[in-house]
Amino acid sequence: MARRAVVTGLGLVTPAGRTVETFWENVVEGRSPVRRISSFDPSPFSTQIAAEITDFDPEDYMDRRDARRMDRFAQFATAAAALALSDAGLDPLPAGVDPGRVAVWVGSGTGGIATLERQVRVLAAAGPRRVSPFTVPMMIANMAAAQVALRWGFRGPCGGPVTACATGTNAVGDALRMIQRGEADIVLAGAAEAAITPIGLAAFCSAQAMSTRNDDPEGACRPFDRARDGFVMGEGAGVLVVEEAAAAASRGARIYAEVLGFAANADAYHLVLPRPDGSRAGTCMALALRDAGLSPERVGYVNAHGTGTPANDGAETRAIKLAFGRHAYRLAVSSTKPATGHLMGAAGAVELAVCALALARGVVPPTMNLSDPDPECDLDYVPGRAREVDLEACLSVSLGFGGHNACVVLGRWRD
Repeated sequence: MARRAVVTGLGLVTPAGRTVETFWENVVEGRSPVRRISSFDPSPFSTQIAAEITDFDPEDYMDRRDARRMDRFAQFATAAAALALSDAGLDPLPAGVDPGRVAVWVGSGTGGIATLERQVRVLAAAGPRRVSPFTVPMMIANMAAAQVALRWGFRGPCGGPVTACATGTNAVGDALRMIQRGEADIVLAGAAEAAITPIGLAAFCSAQAMSTRNDDPEGACRPFDRARDGFVMGEGAGVLVVEEAAAAASRGARIYAEVLGFAANADAYHLVLPRPDGSRAGTCMALALRDAGLSPERVGYVNAHGTGTPANDGAETRAIKLAFGRHAYRLAVSSTKPATGHLMGAAGAVELAVCALALARGVVPPTMNLSDPDPECDLDYVPGRAREVDLEACLSVSLGFGGHNACVVLGRWRD
């Protein structure tokens, strides 16, 4: 019998909260964390708002020495891993669990951009001898996974994808494959991002990708709305414990959901824009459903990428219609980015946590700020208020710069 994979732990470090209950309450109630940027002066920038994590102390999760040798994105990843392991009842590992069978697969879209930016300033001001010897091991994107493996002594596969905003979804899909192939029994899967820095903000401003609704921060992220004008940056990490199902059940683990299917493909169309007809994203959704062994009619909820950019939302709507056919109009579809900001590489992992909680609790979170739907976006986006729905399965979609598409299907756990 094929090995099955289940989600037994959630670790969330987000602008919407760092405990499962706080996060879920804020997402379901539609509370926005978007504010004027406080970590540096945003006045020169066309976008001056973001969803920052303003109350994070890394020493709540690690000692000071370790924290000083990590970029903020790796601190987020380590904290999220600690929360996920605790939530799964795996810290410490139960007797008989081999650390060599525990994988860490935590990616990042931008890695340690804050470290690089800081050390470039040091180089310019004081010369090459003053650049920190920790620059590279703090900056490179694999250090999120490496720091987690070091902290807990996990010796299974260690690394993570780098697929822009699809990174976290790819990581959880890869975890499914590791479990199915017998490469690991437990995978800490997800992603971390901390790109709210002057260069990160300036780059996205230059790309004209972000909302400039600076006078209305809470209403700035408007997925599927006619007045949408770009995404809102967020930061944080999401780590899911993905575990071989029989082992999880035998130790009495609480199981949020089963990971049923995964697919990834490429638009091969543009550096940053999605393919307008949604054909490759739609194919990715259909392939994920086929991998899960599900007909479209058995899916009740789609957590959309839903960035609130003019190009994304229309293309994604067309993709959902291509994958689900007439059932697309019976789906509940929502974007939770107005409640978290766009966590970029970490978005998919956090949104899969949303799907796992939706399955476990029978509630679909709303799409906030959707008051005037774009006529091209004509699906049921659960505007305004959460909805009770008896779900059998749901699908999460992530679409990354470079044309990276990734989809994971989660289902209600049945022993």
